[in-house]
Order: sequence, then structure tokens, then C-alpha cells
Amino acid sequence: MTYKRKFGMKLALISLSVAMVAFLGACSSSSSSGGGDGEKITLSYAFFAPDNTFPAVQMKKWAEELEKRTDGKVEVDMFFGGTLLEADNMFDGVANGTADIGLTSTTYEPGRFPLLEISDLPNGYPNSEVASQVMGDLINEYPPEALKDFKIITTFATEPAYIQSTKSISKLDELSGTQLRISGALTPVMEALGAAPVGMAQSEVPEALQTGVVDGNVSSREVLKDLKLAEYVKYVTDYPLTINTFVAVMNKDKWESLPDDVKQVIDELNKEMTVFTGQYLDEHTAESIKWSSDTEGLKIVPLTEEEAKRWDDKIEPVQEAAVKKAEKQGLPGEEYRDRIKELVQQYSK
Repeated sequence: MTYKRKFGMKLALISLSVAMVAFLGACSSSSSSGGGDGEKITLSYAFFAPDNTFPAVQMKKWAEELEKRTDGKVEVDMFFGGTLLEADNMFDGVANGTADIGLTSTTYEPGRFPLLEISDLPNGYPNSEVASQVMGDLINEYPPEALKDFKIITTFATEPAYIQSTKSISKLDELSGTQLRISGALTPVMEALGAAPVGMAQSEVPEALQTGVVDGNVSSREVLKDLKLAEYVKYVTDYPLTINTFVAVMNKDKWESLPDDVKQVIDELNKEMTVFTGQYLDEHTAESIKWSSDTEGLKIVPLTEEEAKRWDDKIEPVQEAAVKKAEKQGLPGEEYRDRIKELVQQYSK
């Protein structure tokens, strides 16, 4: 074989190798996170609580549906338990791109959502499904200024909080001075009712009940089973209090980078997840109450009609103060309160 022929064969092999490297590089880039045609899209989704909580169930369902409806084009990496972002830096973390999506409760940001402070107060919500749909509509009709730089992915709410105590409470006199663990919008409400609210993380409640630091917990009732609180509290006062509103938001630049077909699926899931989460929590709460009653002897304590009216009268000034606060900030507080009543009635039918 001549030198010229050998050189030609070597040159051909080099050209083939270069072509293969270029081809493999193109294949590699097409599977990376992004938003172009044919590219695999990976979204990071952060939440502050453990993955066995009901908002995390919503996250997993949302991710499953998004991946399925985009034929695997999108996958979602979920970060639970504050492993990526905590409650107090969720919005800032999504804004700066630490996570593409973040889920948090607006009650952890006091003063940031004046209108939501009105709707989180007692407003006659019968359950989570109604509260979730009401909040979904309100946030759509009255977009919070604090969320204008985000894409809202979905909204939902807890059922109303209930007093879960170590002693039976059916009158204001029995509530007076009682140490109860609270969170969010509950502070002014429980103070108005004469209780002694104690702020602490939900995770600290079992030990606080066991050691007598608090006489009860005020929250939605799924925790009776989820956190085994029914081992310590034996009574639930049948009087609905505040709700907690949850909002999932996406980084605006990330949203703008997504293909139209993916955006369409995410928009379709918004309302669907609001309804799904409310229904799931109500079913889960019913299971929790039954388990607590059957296993731990939990009792539901009713209020007389006259006593419930006394509680209503104590809470009314708190609601009025929230409306006036919003009005002073140039927000339609009274209109918003009227709309809450309309929506509660609409979705309760």
C-alpha cells in the first residue's frame, strides 16, 4: 500500500471520528434541560414540609399528570422538607431561580397579602374543597401584587382549623386562658376568643402536648392521624376557624422559556389541582377523624346556637379590622369580603 493511499485512509477515519463526536454532542444537548423542540425539560419544584403531607401529595399528582400529558417531554424533580427552599425564602428562591417552582402558604408571609388575610379568616367555609375553589377564584380575580412577577401554577386551601384539646371546650369561659398552639392568621382570632395562643412549628406539637406546654392544637384535622395527635388530644370543638391558603408559583423567565404545548398543559392543571387537592384533603380528614374516634376515643364537642353566636360576635371585629387595613392600602377590602360570601355560597351548593 502506497504512502498516499495510507494517508487518505487515515484522513477518512479522522473525518468519520469528528462527525461521530459532533453527532453525539448534538444528541447529548437534545436531552438536556431546556425548552426547544425535542429537548427534555426538567423543572425543579420545592416545598418546605415532608412528602407525606397533603400539599406534597398535590405536588406529586401535578408532576405525574404533567409528565404524562406531555408524553415524557417534561420531568419534575421535587424537593421536600426544605431541602432546597424553606417557607421563609420560598418566593425569593423562586424569583432568583434557586427553584423553578415553589409551593408555600401565604400565611407565612404576614403583611405581604392584605386581601388574603381577609379570606383566611373565618368565612363559613364548610370544607377544603369549597375553600380551595373560593381561593382559586379570588386569586384569579384579585391577583396579589406580591405575585405579579410569578406565574401562578395552582392554588388550594386547607379545611378550616378546629380547636383540638385535652379538655372539652364548648363555651368561651372554658376557652379563656387556655394555651393553644396556633399558626398564621389564628393569633388575633384566638386572642379575641380569650385563649392564650402559642406559636410553634407543627412538628413540635406532639411533645408540647405530652409535656403539658400546651393544652391543645388549632389546625385542620388531618394532623390527628398524620401526627398521631389524637393520642394526646381527646376533644375537637365543632366550630370552624381560619384556613391556610397555599400557592404554587413558577419563575417568570422559566415560564416564558417553555413551549406553548407545555404551557397549555400547566394551565389546564391549575383548576384541576385546586379541586383535586380539596377533595383529597376532605377525604383524608374524614379518615383521620374516624381513626381518631375508633382508635383513640376522640369526641366532637358541639356548640349551642347561642354559644356559636357569642363566638361569631367576638371574631367579627377581627374581620372588620382586616377589611379596613386593606382599604387603607387602596385595596377593595369590602368588595373582596362580599365576593368571598358569594363564592362560598356558590361552591357550597
